[in-house]
Amino acid sequence: MTLTLRLCALLLGCLLDLMFGDPHWMPHPVRAMGALIALLERPLRALFPKRPGGELAAGVVLVVLVTGLSTGAAVLALWLCRHIHPLLAFVVEALLCYQLLAARSLRDESVKVYRALRDGTLEEARKAVSMIVGRDTERLDEAGVAKAAVETVAENASDGVIAPLLFLAIGGAPLGVLYKSINTMDSMVGYKNDRYLYFGRAAARLDDLVNLIPARLAGVLMCLAARPAGFDGKNAWKIFLRDRKQHKSPNSAHTEAAAAGALDIQLAGSNYYFGKLVEKPTIGDPLRPVEPADILRCNRLMYATAFLAMVLFCGVPLLLSLAF
Repeated sequence: MTLTLRLCALLLGCLLDLMFGDPHWMPHPVRAMGALIALLERPLRALFPKRPGGELAAGVVLVVLVTGLSTGAAVLALWLCRHIHPLLAFVVEALLCYQLLAARSLRDESVKVYRALRDGTLEEARKAVSMIVGRDTERLDEAGVAKAAVETVAENASDGVIAPLLFLAIGGAPLGVLYKSINTMDSMVGYKNDRYLYFGRAAARLDDLVNLIPARLAGVLMCLAARPAGFDGKNAWKIFLRDRKQHKSPNSAHTEAAAAGALDIQLAGSNYYFGKLVEKPTIGDPLRPVEPADILRCNRLMYATAFLAMVLFCGVPLLLSLAF
């Protein structure tokens, strides 16, 4: 497939994602990746010695198998489609791009939290936010629930939208699938707890590596998008430059910092995870209290960032390819 057709397929996929969100009724590559990871975990643990070195080796094999099988399946599917008809290959490429992006789904899931805070009870809001965050939610007050949802939108703007968009623009659906397989492994086994400390280390380290550039690029794009979206662009840059490293992960705080600055609020800080209080630094300045409407504001900022990325990664190269 030519660069022009690939970029057109990506633009179509972006538009489908923004309009319709995650197509739950269709076979989904990310769900397939999750099923593969779950299927491989037990036999790989049984195959290697039950000690740190053995679990590390099992985790490396998991990474090789999941990335290889996922990417290979995408390459094979597109190759078969091209041999049937070029139009079919274009459609499948666009559908894969559509399924690998998560802007609309991120918006929809976080808006459920906003509606629960606006129209429901605090318990309903805690339940809604527990679907999209990893922290304990039983102790959260209204501001804590809203802050958790804002942080999720801000953080996932990078690995759920900007990063896959970048990889899709560079290498089409196969590279996008490769990235998403790594990101899915990290979300399932990349925890620093007793179960996954060693088994999930390879996946976590690889996810850190592939997100080094996208996370920083996403933070910059969010700062650039802040003022056009109607937010505090100057403060977005200030907090991004000051607080973007205020996280144990090398990548997680870049878009959180940009969002905190743009919205003039403070994010992060200590929270409970699996019943234990985890001390974390704050991101941003508490120029005003966090409120439920900040969920909608952060989504608007995320959409503006996604649109800017779509123009830079897809629109500009497409225009250049057509011109020359």
